[in-house]
Amino acid sequence: MMAIPDPNQVHPNPAIQELVFLKNVITRPNIEVGDYTYYDDPVDPMAFESHVTHHYDFLGDRLIIGKFCSIAQGIEFVMNGANHVMRGASTYPFNILGGDWQAYTPELSDLPLKGDTIVGNDVWLGQNVTVLPGVTIGDGAIVGADSVVTKSVPPYTIVGGNPAQMIRPRFKDEVSQALLKLAWWDQDIHWITAHISALTQTTPTISQLNTWLAELA
Repeated sequence: MMAIPDPNQVHPNPAIQELVFLKNVITRPNIEVGDYTYYDDPVDPMAFESHVTHHYDFLGDRLIIGKFCSIAQGIEFVMNGANHVMRGASTYPFNILGGDWQAYTPELSDLPLKGDTIVGNDVWLGQNVTVLPGVTIGDGAIVGADSVVTKSVPPYTIVGGNPAQMIRPRFKDEVSQALLKLAWWDQDIHWITAHISALTQTTPTISQLNTWLAELA
């Protein structure tokens, strides 16, 4: 009988208390996290939500994170509530200071809202990464440490820097497309467990991916 980590446990490995399965420490309804995605923070792994800033229910934007993601300490998701009205001469938010200035509170339609922030499956976010509002980070992407992600990242792409720029694709396009079709993260956990070595230790080939796709059809 295989001992597979329980996705409903906070600490999947009791020996590593700085690592948590993230979905089990989320309390906000506007944050969604898939199974087996972990957050690693030696300071306070339970405080992930404090790194999702300017996230206000009345704006309606969501942070959606897929399955099997690796998220390092120092992550910062800046949500749409950080945006200011930009069409005038000043971007200063007078209304939030109160008093008579509250009369100048903008309508939601005046704000540059950019929608949900979405992180795909099997995404690796390095230390001290900042993700700006409305960004989509595709399946299998890698974001280097200390990067600021200002625009969407294609699947199976490595990016880094401030602002984050493409460093290189991880694989040839035909391989990336086959991986997206396989969507290994959606397969039965016993299939995943049986294929961990192949998934992590060998460069994927079209031949191998087609074999798996045929087996799973």
